[in-house]
Amino acid sequence: MKKSLISTSLFLLIFSCSEKPENKPLENNVVDNVESSSSISLKSARGKGNLVLDIYSEMLKNDKKLQNLEQQIENVYKNTNVVISEYENIINKSDSYYNDAEQLTRSITDSLVKKEIERDIKFSYERYDLKTKKIKDLIVLINKNTSVIQDQHTIFKIRKTLPEIEKYQNAHPLKTDSLDNFINKQNQLLNELRNLK
Repeated sequence: MKKSLISTSLFLLIFSCSEKPENKPLENNVVDNVESSSSISLKSARGKGNLVLDIYSEMLKNDKKLQNLEQQIENVYKNTNVVISEYENIINKSDSYYNDAEQLTRSITDSLVKKEIERDIKFSYERYDLKTKKIKDLIVLINKNTSVIQDQHTIFKIRKTLPEIEKYQNAHPLKTDSLDNFINKQNQLLNELRNLK
């Protein structure tokens, strides 16, 4: 009798472990669509993807304004590289020339000629540096603005998706019924085990 009681209790405990809590959504929302369309769950999102970006991508699908914004941002990133690289190539080539010229100068054995050519290189470099100072400053400003745009874009995505995760939370109220029931079953089993002799 005791063995049968324990077996029944253990069966009930194991069976109740396999029960899934009923926290079905009250309404459809973007976060649920993210889960179904990308086959991720909130638990796995932390380790694999980025749920903020996944939700934002889901929102992008049906929002023309967001799509246009993303296109503008993408165009700015592309054009930034195009515009800057043209100037950087010229400046870098000139810098390389002056470095190479200085290196070649080291091999000159006549000290008077060596000093003269070093002066010529330095003078030419300083003139070129003055010419390109404004350009270099503008490139620094463009790179700084690009970083600010990236930061603001990230902040925008988080702020845009916060209401969606809150909607998801409200659509999935976490009821304690199944947890309470499970604890009751555990307590029943514990009581039975304690009373067995």
